[in-house]
Amino acid sequence: MRDMKFIIAPDKFKECLPATDVAAAIKKGVLDACPGSVVIEAPMADGGEGTVEAVVAAARGRYVETAVPDPLGRPVTARFGMFDNGRRAVIEMAAASGLDLLTPDERDPMKTSTRGTGVLIKNAVRAGARHIIVGMGGSATVDCGMGMAAELGVKFFDEKGEEIKKTGGAALEKVERIELSGIEKRLEDVKIVAACDVTNPLIGAEGAARVYAPQKGADPQMVARLEKAVEHFARVTGRETGVDISNLPGGGAAGGLAAGMVAFTGARIESGVETVIKATKLGAKMKGCDLVITGEGKADYQSAFGKTPAGVGDLAKKYDIPAVMVAGKLGEGYRQLYNHGISAAFCIADGPISTKEAFHRAPQLLRKTAESIALLFYAG
Repeated sequence: MRDMKFIIAPDKFKECLPATDVAAAIKKGVLDACPGSVVIEAPMADGGEGTVEAVVAAARGRYVETAVPDPLGRPVTARFGMFDNGRRAVIEMAAASGLDLLTPDERDPMKTSTRGTGVLIKNAVRAGARHIIVGMGGSATVDCGMGMAAELGVKFFDEKGEEIKKTGGAALEKVERIELSGIEKRLEDVKIVAACDVTNPLIGAEGAARVYAPQKGADPQMVARLEKAVEHFARVTGRETGVDISNLPGGGAAGGLAAGMVAFTGARIESGVETVIKATKLGAKMKGCDLVITGEGKADYQSAFGKTPAGVGDLAKKYDIPAVMVAGKLGEGYRQLYNHGISAAFCIADGPISTKEAFHRAPQLLRKTAESIALLFYAG
């Protein structure tokens, strides 16, 4: 067999394997089939879980651990990544303000706050970062970034002129005035990107409250109240900052954190997978590549909308390189990925198996599937 070059660029298999382990298993399978080939692991993410790990691994960066308040204000330890000689940082908001930090009965978007995310941003700036990527996935909040902004020095006041100390969804409806003079001065020289895999606006039928609040513990009454609170907060924020956040594509990500970051930090909202692709320099790695293998735990109609396989496939198509995808499950609509540079999709299950068994055998199944893909590609 002639030596070939493969790029392995999968996302995580959610609740099963991180992207680094998925890539490692696929690499083993490719080398089983083509021992002399060059196989480059490039684990990916779309702004959710695994974003920090993917960027740090690709950029050979380092982790920084710091104490932060969790969504309910309790102290926890979170980490972010620094790379490019400390000039750039990558953060996952879920590390400080994520749903996984709460038990199911603690989920309450009227109370939960993004203060911890603000601490991560502040510490990254103080550590010298001049460009910060903030992944939006996995939030427990619908506070429009009010908590984040408060940690960065923004002050919020009610109709009596009293400062609002508690942040969270319920606090949004109380805000009547915003004071920006105390905001972290070093932010003026920092470029911030809100990296997300959705385009939902802040308000409306597809907005932060109606679509995502139920996933975070809100009942129908809370959803209705949150929608009004978010609308009110957007009006006040527009008046006080001059930035209209009500209809920004992606502004509803992370319970409106993306919109709040635009208003209070001057952030840009970008596609999460495209941001990770740029940060990891995946395009440069693809030069001279024969085949790209990407994947995710479950591929379905949602995969074509800003998820990792679509982003990687589009990039491979740009460079005229064939790309294939592996998945733990192929759901309805996964064929839409064929419009995004993916030539074929493979389910790794080798027969009727339970979810528990699939999770347990995932590394082995990925390796076997990758071996078959590489053999088939070589034969072709």
